Order: sequence, then structure tokens, then C-alpha cells
Amino acid sequence: MGTIPISNLVPGAGAAEVLSYPGAPVAGVSEVQLITITGTPTGGTFTLSGVNPNNATTFTTAPIAYNASAATVVAALVAVLGTGAVTGSGGALPGSAVSATFAGAFTAKNIPQMTADGTLLTGGTSPAVAVTTTTQGSSATYAGKAAAGVLLVNTVAKALYQNTGTVAAPVWTLNS
Repeated sequence: MGTIPISNLVPGAGAAEVLSYPGAPVAGVSEVQLITITGTPTGGTFTLSGVNPNNATTFTTAPIAYNASAATVVAALVAVLGTGAVTGSGGALPGSAVSATFAGAFTAKNIPQMTADGTLLTGGTSPAVAVTTTTQGSSATYAGKAAAGVLLVNTVAKALYQNTGTVAAPVWTLNS
């Protein structure tokens, strides 16, 4: 493996710590869950429940209208998980699904799949709400353990990487 010029490293990072890993480090992936309503309801509400992976507490949203926009679903989740915890797209329900992407303190984590309670949906034909995981979240290599500037040696390929991200969301940049 040759010499890595100091100019290739993040300025001011210090790179005092060197970690090893048996392969190339991986980037984290944020969890995405899809909320869908079937049965064409004409009224009522539903709730979403789950487990906060950061502290293992359970949560349930306030009632969400059957025809909520993505922004309304996100607001209900943010109210119980905290600012910046979720972003959303799609909707409005019930015609289009809402995609909820976990962010902030939940970035690049495996989030237990939420459950939905649609017993208060009305009208239509057997209205129901469901949640499915479309993208499983996963942590980056050494997430929560490697500060910005830390070096990582791939012990198999003998390559050197540096964390140019944060301790919570490492970005492993190959130094060549």
C-alpha cells in the first residue's frame, strides 16, 4: 500500500485514531416505510404506532385524517419522534401512498416497522391502512464510534479510508 500524502486527509481532523475493518466500509441507508389506505374510505382517522430505536419507547401518533397529505402524516410522526425525524413524499391519502423516510436522529438505522390502526376509517368497502418497509435501514460502518477524521484500514484490500462525515453518519472516503 504506498504512502498517503497528508494533503489527502481532512484538514484539522488530526486523524489520531486508526481503525481496521475486514473489507470496504459501507455507507448507512435510511429506512423508508410506505403508508397505504385501501377500500376507498370517505371519512375517519387512523393512527401509526411503533418503537423508537434510540430509546426503545413505544409511540402512537395522534389521529390522522383518512385524506391526509404527506406533510400531515410527517407532522404527526414528528410530534411523537421529534423535529427532523421524518421526511415524506407522495399522498394525499387515500388515493396515493405516503412514503416516510426516517431522518435526523434516525438516519441510517434499522427502524422497527410501524403498525397502523384504521378501525376508525369509515365509508368505502372495508377500508384499511397498512405500513410496509420499502427500504430497510442500516448503519454505516462504525456509526456512532468514528469521529470525523478517523482513519480506517481495509485489512483485506489494504486500502485506507477517512471519515469525512460525522460520528453519527460516517462517510468513508478512499484516500489514494
